[in-house]
Amino acid sequence: MSARLRFRRLLGSSIRRARAYAYEVATVGPADDYARRFHYFGDGAALMAPQGVLYNERYLSIGDETLIGPNVCLTAGISGDQEMLSSPVVTIGRRCVIGRGSHIIGHWSIELGDEIQTGPYVYITDQNHSYDDLDEPVGWQTPNERAVSIGSGSWLGANAVILPGTTLGRNTVVAAGAVVRGTFPDHVVLGGVPAKVLRHYTEAGGWQAGPAS
Repeated sequence: MSARLRFRRLLGSSIRRARAYAYEVATVGPADDYARRFHYFGDGAALMAPQGVLYNERYLSIGDETLIGPNVCLTAGISGDQEMLSSPVVTIGRRCVIGRGSHIIGHWSIELGDEIQTGPYVYITDQNHSYDDLDEPVGWQTPNERAVSIGSGSWLGANAVILPGTTLGRNTVVAAGAVVRGTFPDHVVLGGVPAKVLRHYTEAGGWQAGPAS
């Protein structure tokens, strides 16, 4: 083995160890000063490093034993000094796992129940642009806000999008890539764009295809 290759391997190993140590140290737990900025930061909860965009932390509530993955964005409003009309704006329950790269963008009310898990790159928001004025650029029009609620025990697959006004029941499965808006009952599987009920559960027949009649 050449000296150059040995040096490269040694250097690469050192960099990987340093990066792993840096991420471990940069992970935020309830004992860290930064955790005091939050409305609530639960016992055993963690914000994994590297963190995504986080601001207006005083309006964000993270439940006990909840794990927020790397590069997750958690925000309330559009700036860190904005005064919000409700508090907390974003509530994440106990023992949840939010997958890496996900975005939870709150303006009014987003509530995640307990023991919810998401895949990577899930997007949840309670605000969307309006397009009522045909002459005004969509991005400049007054946005619409509607509360979002996700029932305990649910699983949201990778790249799922949860739009304003959505209410999901308990133990709901959302397929990867689904775009969800509306109100859905407990124990259903949702998929598609826009998302529809693909399966539902009944006591008499177990899991059945399609929505309940």
